[in-house]
Amino acid sequence: MADTSTPATMRAVRLQPPGGIGGITCDEVSTPEPGEGEYLVRVHAAALTRDELSWPVDRLPAVPSYELSGTVVVGGPGAVGFEPGRAVFAMTSFDRDGVAAEYAVVPAAELSPKPASLGHVASSAIALPGLSAMQGLFDHGRLAKNERVLIHGGAGGVGSYAVQLARLHGAYVITTVSSERVSAARELGADEIIDHTTMDFTAIDPVDLVFDTSGGERLARSVEVLGNRGRLVSVAEDPPEEACRQRGIAATWFLVKSDQAQLGELARLADSGALHVSVNRTFPLVDAREAFAFILEWGGTGKVVLTVIEDES
Repeated sequence: MADTSTPATMRAVRLQPPGGIGGITCDEVSTPEPGEGEYLVRVHAAALTRDELSWPVDRLPAVPSYELSGTVVVGGPGAVGFEPGRAVFAMTSFDRDGVAAEYAVVPAAELSPKPASLGHVASSAIALPGLSAMQGLFDHGRLAKNERVLIHGGAGGVGSYAVQLARLHGAYVITTVSSERVSAARELGADEIIDHTTMDFTAIDPVDLVFDTSGGERLARSVEVLGNRGRLVSVAEDPPEEACRQRGIAATWFLVKSDQAQLGELARLADSGALHVSVNRTFPLVDAREAFAFILEWGGTGKVVLTVIEDES
């Protein structure tokens, strides 16, 4: 049952057919009701991802954004773990409507208490890149303390979290970045930084793990820096299968998934001051089209976030 204090309608960003930036609208729609094991969340901030407008093309119109920070309003049947008013953050499933709206329905298993030390804007920017980095390095890459890891794109959205998490884990961290991001990678704590626009990263000593967030030529050449039985993990595209097979390299492409325990660990690291969260710019919910245009034109670091409640930091 919906909370009687919840309005019957809400504002929501929607991607209309045929898709793309021109198809983004901000509409008045019915406020959703939580189903079995779900919560209705009052969205305070919703973070955006550069290529996400291409994800829901088979189910338009669709609400974009899959990262939120907000407060629990009410639970549906069987929903346990969170009381109304609890501040939470989440990465939601990609196969359902997103969270760029005043209210969103989120399964209980995808919610975690928000970092206490951060505002809603910063908290909304953690889940997708943080989980991608954690799962790439540890679940799929099996990174161990004192191992050498090469992270492609170490100042980007996922890469910036990967550099920090690998360093906190006790690994020796090497990263490739473009010229304008060298200083950002240094601030994140990378042990070695390679400007891939002017330097050949394959000249480094062999590494135990390559974690790729960029794809393309850097991914294709990554087998050259891995020893036999090394690991190559990509969140961007499939690694070169034949080259990996010939070298005995374990190669993986993966799609990030929500994980409540890992969200809790990311929140703990943020609250301890060990994890730096970067937000580049915020836009009001009604300016979602301008926000996506900015993402596609901009090459800097940090997340772009839609603010739903304007006075939230």
